[in-house]
Amino acid sequence: MGARGFNVAEEGHVVSILSPQSISGGVTSTPFHMKYAAKANIIIQYGALAGAPGAITVKACSDASGDGATAIPFTYYTKSAAGNTADTLDLVTGPSAANSATAEGFTPADNINTFVEIVIQSDQLPAGLPYIEVTLASGAVANYASAVAILTGLSYAGSQQPTVTT
Repeated sequence: MGARGFNVAEEGHVVSILSPQSISGGVTSTPFHMKYAAKANIIIQYGALAGAPGAITVKACSDASGDGATAIPFTYYTKSAAGNTADTLDLVTGPSAANSATAEGFTPADNINTFVEIVIQSDQLPAGLPYIEVTLASGAVANYASAVAILTGLSYAGSQQPTVTT
């Protein structure tokens, strides 16, 4: 990253893994692989919530179909203050805002218009499971969310990287 910042189109790879939708009953994202990336920053945005959201879990998989899905621990950050003008992360303890989730995941705050950022390093994935999928649990209520993964530390630079969803 240069002094002028980070150009996501040239130095990253953006993957829409969950288009904005109702997550009533729970949903699982499109699996993506990290064969060409060192890190994935997954941003989950919550919109309108008719009830408290359920747990967020991350699973490593063997392929794009989600086969062999195995829940893994992960690092995450939260922005639990409601609204688009609340753009700073919640502090945990000390200067860091990082949280650690076990393989069982964690349950985010029950606030509308918030986000969660999940960070996965490729070397954290179990051997033979290079794909990741995210599951958002929800009761049978009209809760809305979306998710995007931003891959960095790429093997291929430039705006035309190979696909990571097949």
